[in-house]
Amino acid sequence: MDRPPNFVLFVTDQHRADHLGCYGNPDVHTPHIDAIAAEACCFDDFHVATPMCQPNRASMLTGRLPSLHGVSMNGRELSHRERGFVEQLRQAGWRTALVGKAHLQNITTTPATWPAASEVRRATEAVHPHPGRHGQELWTRWRDDPGFDLERPYYGFEHVQLSIGHADEQWGHWRRWLQTTTPDAERLIGPSHAIPTPGLALAASRQAWRTRLPEELHPTRWIADRCCEWLTERARDEQPFFLQCSFPDPHHPFTPPGRWWDLVRPGDVTLPASFNAPLHDPPPPIQALRRAAADGSARKSGHAAFAAGEQEVREAIALNHGNLGFIDQAVGQVCAALRRLGIDDYTVVAFTSDHGDLLGDRGLMLKGGLHYRALTRVPFIWRDTPAAPHGPGRRRSSRSAALAQTIDIAPTVLERAGLAPPNGMQGQSLLAAARNGQAEPRAGLLIEEEGQRRDFGLGARIRMRTWLTRSHRLTLYAGELFGELVDLDDDPLELRNLWNDPGSRTTRDALTQQLALAMIDSAETGPYPGAAA
Repeated sequence: MDRPPNFVLFVTDQHRADHLGCYGNPDVHTPHIDAIAAEACCFDDFHVATPMCQPNRASMLTGRLPSLHGVSMNGRELSHRERGFVEQLRQAGWRTALVGKAHLQNITTTPATWPAASEVRRATEAVHPHPGRHGQELWTRWRDDPGFDLERPYYGFEHVQLSIGHADEQWGHWRRWLQTTTPDAERLIGPSHAIPTPGLALAASRQAWRTRLPEELHPTRWIADRCCEWLTERARDEQPFFLQCSFPDPHHPFTPPGRWWDLVRPGDVTLPASFNAPLHDPPPPIQALRRAAADGSARKSGHAAFAAGEQEVREAIALNHGNLGFIDQAVGQVCAALRRLGIDDYTVVAFTSDHGDLLGDRGLMLKGGLHYRALTRVPFIWRDTPAAPHGPGRRRSSRSAALAQTIDIAPTVLERAGLAPPNGMQGQSLLAAARNGQAEPRAGLLIEEEGQRRDFGLGARIRMRTWLTRSHRLTLYAGELFGELVDLDDDPLELRNLWNDPGSRTTRDALTQQLALAMIDSAETGPYPGAAA
């Protein structure tokens, strides 16, 4: 009888696919991740369900689009009624753990921006509140109550060590550990305690600061250390395990510690090919961002996209690469533990991210309300065990051009574990594609986005859908007459919007119909009916 596989899933935050060596970027320092890829299948056309943290992480767990699992925007918490694949593994005998960022529930107490004060807010909701305990990831709870902790299992994870937030100001179990082990820990973190960096353009918007936190105390190292400790305990068990090792970086604000701050100098950064490229018929959101930069009204201190100057982009890319270099070292540490403990040959290792970052494409930074490949395309690497059933009997490098998506991770893990996906799980297993290049044919991918903000000067909050095929991207905004149509074969940098091009009308109409059919096909299929009438 084949031994059930272990799983280690690495997840980064706000990390686009082309910012890895194994995805063709010569400027990043990712030898350990590249070493995984050298024995794995890399998916070259892998995209998110939505380019937003909370909804896409919920899609990763459930194998369902945001419109089905309910976390359609940041600020909505995942219902405990959703049966994620980790819970299925746990019930089937796998030990389960999450170390690092979860973001399945809200992490801040910042008031929602929708509905706005000027909008009508109805007194009641059409559905009852979700069952179970929520608000468990709010950073203020961890700050105000030293005894506060999660209710476990947490969405199927029986062991959880959280790091909540970004930069060097994170909370959760990491902050408690730091406060316990390090005198005057609070004086090492945050922009007010940072090492002075005269001339740092991103300092003005608090999108970067040079932390005083040494790398051995940083959340990235702490996550790797805690993962290695848990793996050491599991190596003595006969039960298989699933471990999600989830890094809050390279997400902004950029605060790589110590030597990682200087790993790449801004002056040595290669600017994106589209940074100063002329755009053909850019959609109103891009025009609005450029106008805001020109008249000085750009909002640069939050999470929304903005038009940036060359120095800001160079700094962001350099510090992003520093964060990635540090993460890569942590990934190497965990992989070394697998080998040292003698369980590497029985462990499937996968790597992905929750969404991308513009990082200078078209002169823009961050994310929100746009569906360029910099935001939707993320890495997905699948390294199986050497003796995988029906596999080659050894690890080998391959690449897949299959159209794939975040919702495919759950059914892929379940199939490899020998478990059937539940009714209502929308993703498709990628196991055949990873093993022999064969994949279920897909006409395209549906990418959703529901925002809270009225970005780009539009009259309502952002609501958009994208239909992505191998050759085209069609993006529609609710309530707006404009849209985007991009021919990816002729225009891989997505510089020419063909929405208003008379010669592209037939293609636009055909893709619009495909989008409508895809939205019908993605409707809820569960639960099964109990009677005919």
